[in-house]
Amino acid sequence: MKVDLYNAIVSAQMSRRKMLKGSASLGAVAAMGGLGGAASAAAHGGVRAEIMKIPGVGMGSPGDPEWQKVGELCMGPVKERVAEGEFKGVELTFMGLNNQNLHNFLFRGFLKPWEAYTGAKINWIDLAQADYNPRLQQSIATKTVDFDIIEMGAPFEGDTAGQGLLNEMPGWVKDQIEYDDLVGYLQPPVGTWDGKAYRINIDGDCHTFCYRKDYFGAGSITGRMNPPNTWQEVNQISKDVAGKTDPLTGLPAHGFLDPLKGWGGFGMYFLTDRAGPYVKHPDDPAFLFDIDTMKPRINNPGWVQAIQDVMDLIKIEGAYPADQINADPGTTGFQQFLAGTGSMLTWWGDIGSNARTSDTSVIGDVVGFSAIPGSDRVYNHGKGAWENNYNEAPNNAYLGWGVYVTNRVEGDAKKRKAAWSAAAHIGGKDISLWTSAYPSGFQPYRNSHFNYDEWEAAGYDRAFVEDYLGSNLDTYNHPNSLNEPRIPGIFQYYSVAEDELAKGYAGLYGSAQETADAIAVAWEKITDQIGRESQVKLYKAALGL
Repeated sequence: MKVDLYNAIVSAQMSRRKMLKGSASLGAVAAMGGLGGAASAAAHGGVRAEIMKIPGVGMGSPGDPEWQKVGELCMGPVKERVAEGEFKGVELTFMGLNNQNLHNFLFRGFLKPWEAYTGAKINWIDLAQADYNPRLQQSIATKTVDFDIIEMGAPFEGDTAGQGLLNEMPGWVKDQIEYDDLVGYLQPPVGTWDGKAYRINIDGDCHTFCYRKDYFGAGSITGRMNPPNTWQEVNQISKDVAGKTDPLTGLPAHGFLDPLKGWGGFGMYFLTDRAGPYVKHPDDPAFLFDIDTMKPRINNPGWVQAIQDVMDLIKIEGAYPADQINADPGTTGFQQFLAGTGSMLTWWGDIGSNARTSDTSVIGDVVGFSAIPGSDRVYNHGKGAWENNYNEAPNNAYLGWGVYVTNRVEGDAKKRKAAWSAAAHIGGKDISLWTSAYPSGFQPYRNSHFNYDEWEAAGYDRAFVEDYLGSNLDTYNHPNSLNEPRIPGIFQYYSVAEDELAKGYAGLYGSAQETADAIAVAWEKITDQIGRESQVKLYKAALGL
């Protein structure tokens, strides 16, 4: 990737429609390395075109037969580097998620042809989202691991790579996966520690705004022509549609779907979606902690406003679906929004990849996408005052899933090569295009994923692809986006925040401010336990200071 060109595009805030529409736009992406040039097209084009038709948009949800077929078709790079039967007798243990019957379920299918060819055997540790962080933290705390390969997010790199628990990526793996084919914000230092590479990217997490187009336009139940641009409008719409009828399902209409139940720390990202435009001032790189002291900002007026926005909707009968207090993000995304309940939410790219390819989705023809709404005011933490200026701060939530190899393989060259070969197979360039387009738990993260023609060939229509992929690009490229720090204990902070938020939403605290204050106290304790001086140092490094 030509970094100078990429940075120039970001600095100019070039819109997705200017960059990617028409033949000139495809030339711009190719100049960035996004389409890989003629040689890459010759090497990958046939396989990519074939796998994007498995099973094809509108042909039902893919399952294990399709995953195995995709895995088999993408075995070329493995066979160039590994002899048949080379890993016979090797056993590997892989720890990852089983969310929505995706993640590890896909990996099993992708890797069955790999196991058959190489002779290796993989054992699996499957974890629910809410169980993932406690299980990983146990291994970190004891500095012992019982797995050779792990599906893990970049926020945990400080906890793992920083404590010597990971194995450094070999150079041949970088070549196999085309390591540099990444959008800008996922380039190193993400995936590295002390200059060493550890991560095979398989995801490009960001949250985008998903909305029902049938709630807007002439004669719509909102009475608004366009979806909201600010969180203030989001809350007003949510209040206005309470008690009305959903135009698609005939059931009660609802506005924004906040997840009010925790999700093993991952639910914190959804409050951050709301808070971002309030608290991430364009002149300040920080939004979670003060830079020099690690004093929490979670109880400043901006964060309190975000919590208050949620509490305001809780008080209004019908604003949320019944029993929303027990709805985690998995519920809001898959059981509610894709199933036709509610009109707005923020989520990872799963909504876009599932909307027209999952048997459980009913909203494929009426869903739209954009970057997360902004705010008509922003809190300037340095000055201690609100500023009445429009502000945007979309959320690159979690920095995406990656695949890592642990230090258990060290001292065994055969096992080490096997582990990295398996990881490289499921993180390969071609297979990643398929996971971006179909239900997988992952979203676009390579420059090469943004070739609209490849998506159209799978059965997506151009307008949908431009909307969905464009919302991802707008977030990745935004100059004021939220990029969380890769510091030790980050999910300890998030998990305790979820616990206190649950108490606040249930009315156990007297106000949004009291709820935020309780989180701040808990965060201070975590910082002191880990070591404030070291946290400050790592926090500054994470912010590029």
